[in-house]
Amino acid sequence: MEEKLLIAKQTLEKCGQQHVLQFFNELSDQNKNDLLNEVLTMDFKQIQDLYESTKTKADFTQCKIEPIAHTVKADLSNEQLEEYTKLGEDAIKSGKLAVVTMAGGQGTRLGHSGPKGTYDLGLPSHKSIFEILCDTLKQAKEKYQVDIPWYLMTSNENHEATIEFFEKNNYFGYPKTAVTFFKQGTLPMLNLDGKILLDENKMIKQAPDGHGGIFESLRKNGILYDMKEKHIEWAFIGGVDNILVKMVDPVLTGLLIKQGNLAGGKSVVKANPQEKVGVFCKKDGRPNVIEYTEISDELAQATDASGDLLYGESHILCNQFHIDMLEKISQNKLPYHVAFKKANYINENGELVKPEEPNAYKFEAFIFDAFSTANSMSILRVKREEEFAPVKNAEGIDSPETARKLYNDFHHIS
Repeated sequence: MEEKLLIAKQTLEKCGQQHVLQFFNELSDQNKNDLLNEVLTMDFKQIQDLYESTKTKADFTQCKIEPIAHTVKADLSNEQLEEYTKLGEDAIKSGKLAVVTMAGGQGTRLGHSGPKGTYDLGLPSHKSIFEILCDTLKQAKEKYQVDIPWYLMTSNENHEATIEFFEKNNYFGYPKTAVTFFKQGTLPMLNLDGKILLDENKMIKQAPDGHGGIFESLRKNGILYDMKEKHIEWAFIGGVDNILVKMVDPVLTGLLIKQGNLAGGKSVVKANPQEKVGVFCKKDGRPNVIEYTEISDELAQATDASGDLLYGESHILCNQFHIDMLEKISQNKLPYHVAFKKANYINENGELVKPEEPNAYKFEAFIFDAFSTANSMSILRVKREEEFAPVKNAEGIDSPETARKLYNDFHHIS
């Protein structure tokens, strides 16, 4: 360990981050070893570049933003619906579809202390979010006579608790052999001077690297290799907090196959021009999503000849990729976006500081930045009341109350 410590000290001195080892002698042997490994495998040039990025504001005025073509599921003819469904079902029955759920978050905003997926929504059945999602896989298993592989991306914060919950609940009756857990990537949090923060354990304070980190995590954790071994061709990637998510959708799969696209996503029409959602678009000729913070009022309110919003396709984090596209994306880092957050940290005196104002930079990649890797993508507009019931806030919009109502209405539960 002495040699590792020496190299770590030299590495940190070169980039002005010596304070990372300030409390090294107070750590347990395991934490000492973990900290040294983190330092010796950390990309400090990347960290410096990320810090420099906080000094400039993203400029989207030079981008050419255009509407993007989409398919409205409700407008499909019976012939089209049958064709897409058959194409999709044939792929699913052949074992070519996998499902990936991004479940790295905690239920803190809901007043829940565990992983978000373990949250009890207050349904009569008292099913957790995880069990609600698993129900769709069990239904697909029964319908298509195939065990669809389910990959769950956890985080350092909730990995063990998530696995424990699945074990305790006997995987909700789904085959344990079809379920795989893997961890999301992380990046250090930095203070206003670009210094790495230390957490309550006097280790490097890490934060999840955003849902765009899914691609690199799939590669680094061997998930892409596992998919290829299983002859998977398509992977649906969605978030954990939409309890009406249709993870196994033959229509979306069939649409992708028919249109010859390697990437696709679902949308719901914006409730109004001011709704705070990202919308599908073309950015400099390629598929993308423009965030509500980036779009001008003029574009947000623009309509076509029928009076429909030109930029009305909300991105609802329901995406599907071909394995070839996943491999391609995973080889290149997506751009990171800066978020300014409140973060507890240990100061130079070894004291825990709980700031009342934002004090730290967090860096996240967004999944939709990967869309531009494709020349075109399939977008399927679905009905909000049938496929989108997010659970994000404790009350009000997108809360357990609103999600419960949507779920109960859809399933005709009184």
